[in-house]
Amino acid sequence: MLLFYPLGAPCQGSDGVILSANFSTERAVYFQNKEYVIKDKDTLVDLAVAFKVGYQHLVSANPGVDPWVPPPGKKIIIPYQVIIPQDFLYPERTYILINFPEMRLYFFYANKLYVFPVGIADEGKITPEGTYTVVRKQEKPTWYPPPSILAEDPTLPKVVPPGPDNPLGDYALYLDRGNYLIHGTNKEESVGRRTTHGCFRLYKEHIAFLYQNVPLKTKVFIVYQPFKVAIEGKKIFLQVFPDFEKRIQNPFYHVLRKISALAELRGEDFRLNLLKLEEALERADGLVYEVGRLTKPSSQTSSSREKR
Repeated sequence: MLLFYPLGAPCQGSDGVILSANFSTERAVYFQNKEYVIKDKDTLVDLAVAFKVGYQHLVSANPGVDPWVPPPGKKIIIPYQVIIPQDFLYPERTYILINFPEMRLYFFYANKLYVFPVGIADEGKITPEGTYTVVRKQEKPTWYPPPSILAEDPTLPKVVPPGPDNPLGDYALYLDRGNYLIHGTNKEESVGRRTTHGCFRLYKEHIAFLYQNVPLKTKVFIVYQPFKVAIEGKKIFLQVFPDFEKRIQNPFYHVLRKISALAELRGEDFRLNLLKLEEALERADGLVYEVGRLTKPSSQTSSSREKR
């Protein structure tokens, strides 16, 4: 479900949309995309902030639309829909997962799922993947620019107190290593972009929610998965994001291996719509595509499995 705080319609720039759903391991697809008709003086920059989606999510979902001068009357997609692949699931009941290529943060809290867009590290400054822990939370944090940032901009003060000039925003969650934070921002248009030195930026409503609800010692899993595959019922879904680190040499076979492994776990074969699969890979627009279905295994397949 979409939770709208009672502060006005999101297309009017209201405070906050928080994506929330009851979580189930039997389910793969969550939320629905919305549609919006461009009005005079709209920009995709402003609409991303208004609808609380990442800027790059909005641009990718609407290729060919000028982000600064979108044509009035044009219908665009507001991309909320996501899939949760099996490898996003961990034994912990409460944890955070951040997927770099997707620029989204997932908060699994008991039987609930919350999803937030994030700003991530710029090129060459990507946060190391792995497991982190939330060790401290701070309201109205003070920012101490690290030496690497001071070297880039020597005019910065060594201490930035809370306030409108503080890039950490109103709340921060401190991780246990690497001086990495999950925090707010004083530049909301940077959410859903690669603009940080390794930290993760969120909209003010979203970081406020996390500050209030994420317990200390919560695990944070940072992963790199541009090609997400999940199965719900008999349907096979694919969600593709730009592989900006160029790690996957052959995306088609990478995805095919993922699908094969999931089908084998279920003891089933599968049938793919190759045109739809190739379309999803080519567009890398972050939208969810149904690319195939599970099928009952043939007798020949069953025999080959029994011989393994």
